[in-house]
Amino acid sequence: MPRPDLPALNRTFAIPGHLRFRKTPGGLAVAEIANTQARATVFLQGAQLTDWTPRGHSPVVWLSPAAAFAEGKAIRGGVPVCWPWFGAHASEPGFPAHGYARTSPWEVSATAATEDGATRISLRLPPNPALWPHDTAVEIRLTVGKTLEIELLTRNRGTETVVLGQALHTYFRVADVRRIAISGLEGRPYLDKLDGQRKRQEGPVSISGEVDRVYLDAGGDCLIDDPLAGRRIRVGKQGSASTIVWNPWIEKGEQLGDLGRDGHLGMVCVETANAADDTVSLAPGAEHRLLAVYGVERTG
Repeated sequence: MPRPDLPALNRTFAIPGHLRFRKTPGGLAVAEIANTQARATVFLQGAQLTDWTPRGHSPVVWLSPAAAFAEGKAIRGGVPVCWPWFGAHASEPGFPAHGYARTSPWEVSATAATEDGATRISLRLPPNPALWPHDTAVEIRLTVGKTLEIELLTRNRGTETVVLGQALHTYFRVADVRRIAISGLEGRPYLDKLDGQRKRQEGPVSISGEVDRVYLDAGGDCLIDDPLAGRRIRVGKQGSASTIVWNPWIEKGEQLGDLGRDGHLGMVCVETANAADDTVSLAPGAEHRLLAVYGVERTG
């Protein structure tokens, strides 16, 4: 796959005072967004946002200090896009975990400065018939401002129903994961992927060890209360029936190799998803819209 033509991208899609394209030291292309409300970085590989910092706040999403930036490699942190399956492929163990969208080059299709001062970038995913032999059109729209909106659109242009698993695998930055509380999932059933058991959430979610849970029938908002940071992060969503909470903790984090020393303490994943029992069946001609809206407010 040829590398993006940065001069052409800047001629066509750059917006003075809002957005420009550049290359990272590793050679990957990024869109740098900076407006009066926030700044953000979006890699064209994976359409992956790796920074969102609203004005007056510290970064809201977490990027590992040990993250690798290379063609075809997943980036540890930010908002990886898991599509068109979540986790391992159901029948092809050799296929990439979480689908191919997060390591594929996406094409910029549009940029805009909105009336309220935010910045929007839209990207589309080229087809990959070797891994996904279905006629689907996939687009992501990221709107960077006081809030961060990420919208993943899938349209079935084929003649057969397709089944999708998907997630916006967002890593949120926290002061100390042992001190946070995640509310909004009380009473929800979940699949505990550590032991394969079905359980029910009692009270807010707290983290004191490895956590890997798919909360089912969980379409409401979540709040991440981070008292040491003096802030609260709201995770709003539409078109999502699952919420995934993940932290690899110490042993698994060391196995990953790119989490950084004690990286597990500074992050938690609260993912807007359709996974496990909540996959999406998309009929011919139908479109599915997965939307996550993130906001942050001070509490101290």
